[in-house]
Amino acid sequence: MAVYRQPGTVITDRTFQVPLDHAEPRGEQIEVYAREVVAVGKEREPLPWLLFLQGGPGGRSPRPLGRDGWLTRALDDYRVLLLDQRGTGRSTPANRQTLPLRGDAAAQARYLEHFRADSIVRDCELIRRELLGQSVQWSLLGQSFGGFCTLTYLSLAPEGIREAFVTGGLAGLRSSADDVYRAAYPRVERKVEGHYARYPEDAETVRALARHLREHEVTLPGGGLLTAEALQSLGLMLGTGTGSHTLHYLLEDAFLPGTGRPQLSDSFLAEVQGHLSFAGNPLYAVLHESIYGQRSVSPRGTGWAAESVRGEFPQFDVDKPLADDAPVLLTGEMIYPWMFSTDPALAPLADTAELLARREDWPDLYDPRQLAVNEVPVAAAVYHDDMYVDTADSLATARSVRGLRTWVTDEYEHDGLRVSGGRVLDRLIRLARGEL
Repeated sequence: MAVYRQPGTVITDRTFQVPLDHAEPRGEQIEVYAREVVAVGKEREPLPWLLFLQGGPGGRSPRPLGRDGWLTRALDDYRVLLLDQRGTGRSTPANRQTLPLRGDAAAQARYLEHFRADSIVRDCELIRRELLGQSVQWSLLGQSFGGFCTLTYLSLAPEGIREAFVTGGLAGLRSSADDVYRAAYPRVERKVEGHYARYPEDAETVRALARHLREHEVTLPGGGLLTAEALQSLGLMLGTGTGSHTLHYLLEDAFLPGTGRPQLSDSFLAEVQGHLSFAGNPLYAVLHESIYGQRSVSPRGTGWAAESVRGEFPQFDVDKPLADDAPVLLTGEMIYPWMFSTDPALAPLADTAELLARREDWPDLYDPRQLAVNEVPVAAAVYHDDMYVDTADSLATARSVRGLRTWVTDEYEHDGLRVSGGRVLDRLIRLARGEL
């Protein structure tokens, strides 16, 4: 158990053994890693614990650089545990290198069925009892998908929770994957239109890029293919506070000047590679739609919902706007089957992803009856025009969780927790405590 210091903090590395399948506690075990962070000078104080549940799915917990960001506020009151959810970061990895060791695609899919929010929550309960003891509760902070996990935690094991804070992560309790994307495409369209209004020249750059990619095969530095549809998926960044500006600076370097013919610059392709590759978080793509799978909502499974629902929004087609001299729309937080052929990090997992998309009868993740009688103080930040999580769904869920208090704001985008320097967390702490 390594212990080390960063500016203003003392950090302890911790690892835990948990069952792959919690229904078989003596079966195969996997490792889950977590990083304990406490303020310098408070190492021996009996502080309450705050468990951070990261967004995703498939995202590792943030790597702190001392007392910065939201940790600045959290460490005033808490001893923080940054969890690498199963399959991510330093926990037993699940990726193109390790999953084939499980066997064929069917064996890999059976393995990954245990990597959703219900399994994550059961991991957390084992960790809580090992660290704190059976009767000691901890607080939760759930960002985005971490908020989805928090709702699952409140459904399955509320006895372990002292209080809960959610930022941009109130899932629709009864929303299918189709419902999610049917609501998402219009939100994404608004974000793209807002970007083109801010940077009108980007509309023509995207058109020129889409036309170029229809006429040329372009390979990224990592071996992936940059297609017109892959270009569209750069719209994912428009859901963050600085995403529009980041996208603009990316696009302004797209074409190499002075060559006499359209040629994409190496710097553009290298940066695009960083945005499009799932090498660092393959579970985000493989498991993304499964986070909406619930037998009581969609017994037939998720079935590549983003792809099938996209047909209801023909304005997201690439070729029609090129023919009509209209702007090419970008897409958002959507995972498409073609990504498993263009991204080398995903290609070996294509058959596995297909089986997960076809899987029927996913267990329910939320218990509306338990949430309706909830006794845990819960405060949630709901971002007014969140591109990733539907605001109407979030508010409907807030009304369904007894005692949940919301702060609806347009001051921040989906990454408000990360960029606010602790202000979002401070407001939620005070809201949960009845100070606001």
